[in-house]
Amino acid sequence: MSDKKVTADDLVAEAAIGYANLYNNPPKDSRRIRLLDSTLREGEQAPGVTFTHRQRLQIAWMLDYFGVDAIEISPIVSPDHLRSTKEIISTGLEADIVAHIRALKSDIDVAIKCDAEWIAMYHSVSDIHLNYKLRVSREEAIRRSVEAVEYAKSHGLKMRFTLEDASRAEPEFLKRFAKSVAEAGATRIGLPDTVGALRPQGMFNMVKMVAEVVRKPIDVHCHNDLGLALANSLAGVEAGADQIHVTINGLGERVGITPLAEAAVALKIFYGAKLDVRLNMLTELSQLVETYTGIKTHPMTPLVGVNAYKHKAGTHVAAVLRARSAYELIPPKVVGNRRRIIIGELSGKNEAAFLLKLLGLEPDEVTASNAARGLKNLRCGDLFEVELTDEMEKLILELDEAINKERP
Repeated sequence: MSDKKVTADDLVAEAAIGYANLYNNPPKDSRRIRLLDSTLREGEQAPGVTFTHRQRLQIAWMLDYFGVDAIEISPIVSPDHLRSTKEIISTGLEADIVAHIRALKSDIDVAIKCDAEWIAMYHSVSDIHLNYKLRVSREEAIRRSVEAVEYAKSHGLKMRFTLEDASRAEPEFLKRFAKSVAEAGATRIGLPDTVGALRPQGMFNMVKMVAEVVRKPIDVHCHNDLGLALANSLAGVEAGADQIHVTINGLGERVGITPLAEAAVALKIFYGAKLDVRLNMLTELSQLVETYTGIKTHPMTPLVGVNAYKHKAGTHVAAVLRARSAYELIPPKVVGNRRRIIIGELSGKNEAAFLLKLLGLEPDEVTASNAARGLKNLRCGDLFEVELTDEMEKLILELDEAINKERP
C-alpha cells in the first residue's frame, strides 16, 4: 500500500476537463461533502458476499486510511457482526463508526453495548413497505420511530434516521415523518432511493423538499437498479445533501449502490468538493474486496477496472502517448491504476514499431508500417496487451519521433 497521499487537489490539477466546465457550470464555492462507506453493511448484503471478522477489520482500517468520513456496520446481524462492530469501534479510527440498526429499543441497547457513539436507525415510510412489509399504519410508524429517537438521545447517542423507501413515499407524509424524527432529536436525516425508482431530477426534488422542512444535514443512499445511483447521488448533493453513501465496487443488495471510486472522483472534478482522501488507494481497495468476495470487478468498471486505461485503436494510442488528455480525463496514477495498450489488428505503426523494438529489432518507418499492415492482415483481433511503465511510454514516444523524422 502506497504511503504517498495522492489527494483530491492533485486530481483537480491533472483533470483534463477543458471547456467541458462551460457546460457543467460547476459551483463557484467548494463545500465539504462527506463520504460514508457501507461496504461492511450494505456491501455484505450483496448476493454471495460474506466477510470474515479479520476481513472486516482490514477493510475498516484501509477505508479509514483512505479517508472516508464514516464507516457503517450492523451489530445486530449476527454475533460475529457484533464482535466486529465492537472491535472496530475500540480501535479508535478517525472515521465515525456508525452502528446500523432498526428503530427498536432492543437494537439501540445492542449499539450501546458496542460503545457506539453514532447509530443509524431506519424505518420504512412508503405505503408499500408499511402495508406489506411491516403491516403498521402511518401513525404507528411515526410513533415508534419518535420513541426510538428519544430513547437513543436519552443515552447520548448521535444518530442518523433513515426514511427507508423515501422515494416511493407520499410527499406530505414523508415531510411529516422527517420533521417528527428531526424534532425528536435525530442528528441527520437519511433519504434512500431504495429500489432505484428516481431519476436525477426526482432525487433533486425530494432532497430539496425535505431540506425545506428539516434543518438537519441530509444523507443520500442511492440504489443502482437502473444504473442511476451515481447520477442520483450527485443530484442529491446539488439539492443540498452533504453526505453520500458508497461501497467499494458498488456492492450492495441486488445490483448495489453508488461506487466509492466514482463518487470520490466525480465530487472533486465536477463540484470541487472538499475531500481529504488518498485517491491512489482506489484501485487497491477495489482489488482487496475482489479478493475477499471472489466477485470480479468488471473490466469496464470506471477508474479501477482493467480496461479503464486500456487503449487499442492505433490513433488513440499515438495520441494518448503524446498527450494523455487526448483520451484520458484523469491519469491512471491518480487512482492507482496503470495505462495499458493492446497490440493486434487495430494497431498503428507506433505500436508495431514498439513491438519490433521489444523483439530486439531497430524499426524504421517502412518496417513499422509493414508490420502494422501485417498485424491487420492476420485478422486475429487482439493478440496481447502490455502494461506500460514510464520507460516503455518514453520508448514509444522516442520511436514516434524517430519514425516521423524519416518522412520527406
